[in-house]
Amino acid sequence: MPDNVQGPDRAVLRADCASCFGLCCVALTLTRSADFAIDKDAGEPCGNLQEDFRCGIHTELRTRGFPGCTVYDCFGAGQRVSRETFDGQDWRGAPRTARQMFQVFPVMRQLHELLWYLTEALSLEAARPLHGEIRRTLEETERLTRVPADAFSDLDVAGHRDTVAELLLRTSQLVRATAPRRKKRDRRGADLMGARLKDADLRGADLRGAYLIAADLTGADLRLADLIGADFRDADLSGADLTGSLFLTQAQLNAAKGDAATKLPPSLRRPAHWGR
Repeated sequence: MPDNVQGPDRAVLRADCASCFGLCCVALTLTRSADFAIDKDAGEPCGNLQEDFRCGIHTELRTRGFPGCTVYDCFGAGQRVSRETFDGQDWRGAPRTARQMFQVFPVMRQLHELLWYLTEALSLEAARPLHGEIRRTLEETERLTRVPADAFSDLDVAGHRDTVAELLLRTSQLVRATAPRRKKRDRRGADLMGARLKDADLRGADLRGAYLIAADLTGADLRLADLIGADFRDADLSGADLTGSLFLTQAQLNAAKGDAATKLPPSLRRPAHWGR
């Protein structure tokens, strides 16, 4: 990270299920599909949620028909809402808080995701000309996470997301400009489902929002590629180099396939289901 530039500790932007009241297991809607074995309305506890707010089949989620749960990432919003916004008062012990808590959680999750991206942007040397603006936007995002529970419904999160998205795009352009100059690779939002990209040189590529479902990216070089919002479900990242890639999240990795040879940014963890 450049001198005198510091963002939030990313540890607080990682899910800590032991400090959460199982909010993702209650607040969100589940639709029976390849990702979830059941239908569940928002506000209805999943049948696998135990009294201690732990998942009763956590180690068997993929084999029991809930791979979508292994991919979901709240970016630490669950423990923030549970321990700070509602001061440790859980929805079972205080049922009157339940509805509001379940409404606050998805909003907080959006804000924490933005904090994740902005914190990364603030660490990028090539984006130094934007660091002042990034810091101010990060501080404003953090301020929004601290409003009282009854104020969350009044937040213009969509408008704030638009502001952050424009800033992250300018950040991406500055950073990707440092990649080796080759044919322009703007594949933003591209349909690359099942694409054969084995050993592809994708350094500095714009893959924002690209559909890479089941793509073969084995051995691909994705350094300095912008991966924000890219769909990596069942994409094969075995042996791929993702070091220095931009705006990659743990959820994207969890949705993909990989192996011990896949090179990852230091802020992310190798998923347990990947090959060794």
